[in-house]
Amino acid sequence: MLRIAVPNKGALSQGATDMLTEAGYRQRRSSRDLQSVDADNGVEFFYLRPGDIATYVASGDLDLGITGRDLAVNSGAEVEEVLALGFGRSTFRYAGRPGEIDSVAGLDGKRIATSYPGVVQRDLDAHGVKTAIVELAGAVENAIALGVADAIADVVETGTTLKQAGLAVFGDPIMHSEAVLVRKTGNGDSATEAGQATERAVEQLLRRLRGVLVARSYVMLAYDVRAELLEAAVELTPGIESPTISPLHREGWVAVQSMTERADLHRVMDALYELGARGILASNIDACRL
Repeated sequence: MLRIAVPNKGALSQGATDMLTEAGYRQRRSSRDLQSVDADNGVEFFYLRPGDIATYVASGDLDLGITGRDLAVNSGAEVEEVLALGFGRSTFRYAGRPGEIDSVAGLDGKRIATSYPGVVQRDLDAHGVKTAIVELAGAVENAIALGVADAIADVVETGTTLKQAGLAVFGDPIMHSEAVLVRKTGNGDSATEAGQATERAVEQLLRRLRGVLVARSYVMLAYDVRAELLEAAVELTPGIESPTISPLHREGWVAVQSMTERADLHRVMDALYELGARGILASNIDACRL
């Protein structure tokens, strides 16, 4: 049975549960449940602290885990990212008082306050910068004013909190994080029958999760258009492989179905209407396999 770690609380928990449910896996009934079994799909889920998940997966006790890229890196656990899941996005940046430090190189010999020492240390090592990292549990934007640090490294969304503290970001982003599926580095030995069964279960999970990602990003667009305008219409809706074209009872017209990116949907619908297409309908995709 495939053993998967899922965040038990926090920003990643609901997103992970929703995605697994959309992928056809039964989830726990109560937020107090520590584990659940989906016997039909041969999967057992363990609900753990997000920051601990990479450690459990790296130990080999669990096959896979859903956690944040930042949390996996910060843990220092030997896991590899299998699939980015598209939710729980965040950006890590350096910040300090304007005019005091304006580059990563300027951090050399300084003190940096952060709640993610592993993430920051990896970035500093990549830049060849030596600093003293001050680990704090939260509210790191106060560290400079209180004299604990010369700069901070933290998640930055709008930057409003930093401005209120008299700080400004500098340098390139340390990391763009999101929820990811991880497994033990170098895992995947399918020499044994049990190993082969595990790999089949992992591949099924990946197909389902990729199907959810596609279903969330695309809609099925259907419309009618005159045959002489078909080529121009298909340029607007090429689909993932190719659109489906069917003749209509109305002579000289065809019906088209094509997967279209959700983010571009209304621009495409407007362009189709201006071209002469009619009966333009968009439908959600609940699930898919490509």
